[in-house]
Amino acid sequence: MDVEFETRWRNLLNVLEKRFGGGMDLQDILFLVGVQELGQGFRTFKKDEKMDLMHVAVCTVMVPEGFFAFVGRDEEGWPHFEEKVPLPELEPKQQDVLIRRGLLEYFGDNPADLIGQQNA
Repeated sequence: MDVEFETRWRNLLNVLEKRFGGGMDLQDILFLVGVQELGQGFRTFKKDEKMDLMHVAVCTVMVPEGFFAFVGRDEEGWPHFEEKVPLPELEPKQQDVLIRRGLLEYFGDNPADLIGQQNA
């Protein structure tokens, strides 16, 4: 793992933890991205909806890598994706790195701007 990647990841975690509280992990961040992409604001979600939100997040962050393409929203406003290229079979650590790289790309250089944080 390279130093720049780890520095950017730590910066993202710091921004998100300032906004949403400490102890965030990859699943928490995927949930937040899913809520953001759903676009209906925060509400109480059922267990299956939480899983769907994390799936939406993974698809969203893998679009730039060419693995998925956004195809539209259903009648309830949920985003849907089409698999373009199968995700490679990776060890869990390698999967985490792939998703973390996608999240860094998603949040870009100014993650506070994307999550609506003021004066981070």
